[in-house]
Amino acid sequence: MLAYIHVPFCRTKCSYCAFHSVPLGRDASAATSPMVRDYVDTLLMEIATWRDRLGNRRIQTVFWGGGTPSLLPPRIVGVVHERLAKHFSLDANAEITLEANPESLTKTDRAAGYLAAGVNRLSIGVQALDDVTLRLLRRPHRAKESLHAAFVAREAGFANIGLDFMWGLPGQGVRQWLQTLKDAVRMAPDHISTYGLTLEPGTPMERDCEEGRIELPREREQQTMFMEGAAYLEEQGYMQYEISNFARMGFQCRHNIGYWEGEEYLGLGPSATSTIGDLRWTNPSVQEAWDEKTRQGRLGEDAEHLGSTTRVLELLMLRLRMAKGLPVRLYRELTGQDFLKTHHRFVQALHQNGLIRIRNGFLRLTRKGMLVSNAILSNLFECIPPSLVANSAGARVRLAN
Repeated sequence: MLAYIHVPFCRTKCSYCAFHSVPLGRDASAATSPMVRDYVDTLLMEIATWRDRLGNRRIQTVFWGGGTPSLLPPRIVGVVHERLAKHFSLDANAEITLEANPESLTKTDRAAGYLAAGVNRLSIGVQALDDVTLRLLRRPHRAKESLHAAFVAREAGFANIGLDFMWGLPGQGVRQWLQTLKDAVRMAPDHISTYGLTLEPGTPMERDCEEGRIELPREREQQTMFMEGAAYLEEQGYMQYEISNFARMGFQCRHNIGYWEGEEYLGLGPSATSTIGDLRWTNPSVQEAWDEKTRQGRLGEDAEHLGSTTRVLELLMLRLRMAKGLPVRLYRELTGQDFLKTHHRFVQALHQNGLIRIRNGFLRLTRKGMLVSNAILSNLFECIPPSLVANSAGARVRLAN
């Protein structure tokens, strides 16, 4: 089982962000915030609740996401890890990732504190390496702090460091994006994530674009960013193992691979989603509502049953994100149908246009296909019958109180 811990706090809200988070303010201290203290108390209670209801499950990975998890002091992170280890079987070699903002890693002792608390993988949210773009994104750090954060993390002893970037940003061109990647490679991370900007409904950036205050790069330019950026990273030894993720050999994110391969996961914290067996539920996003449900033992009461059709659609969506692609054997196990025969015409058209490759029982998108993956999946979903008989849907888990 995978464990995800959502930390719903940040210093300021970024202009593109639609994730659930509560801005504490630039000068606020998470260590003394009553809201953060209440959050930690409820989080520890939630961990104990799921131990009683799920039993002594084995946890293979832990991922602290947000928000900005690095606002939490290392001491608190350590306490949570101790509680997870007490109530579940936390693997001795579990991958434990913490998302961090560069400005929160300005001192070596902070990074060293996270390492001592059990974190063994840092995912640093750089996003851009020029101050003009960072201000546009309303990021709370500056470019030089990103460089310093990577250095400090390595000096503290972290052997697994990832950097996150965004492309397709307003005012960004192909040359600028490639220069960002060259600067990133010089920072010698073990993992690089490159996410294309998506204008999320209701965000300040979406409004700015709609009202003409900023303009995104043209589609052809964005396509070039993706293709040339991916090619450059692979030339530098970063293997593309998913549409947006590149890593040196042996440094792929085990937690995210678990998601894409359909592992069970337990989500802890406000707005966190869980999938156990064929049940899925999402915690309330408002902290007070999450706290109330936790105290009343009502977590997961609104769990939905994942039918066979949902499982098939998710199998296609998630596996085709990965570079190794869809194992057609799994499709047959879920549906009783041969994918290549059932969708012969569609598969043939994709192959003729250089969008897919089929080899050793896997159907995978080419890099050209990854560019239009949403369109491919949309068309593919229309071919899936409304109801499929599942030969292997997983055992239902009873969420007993």
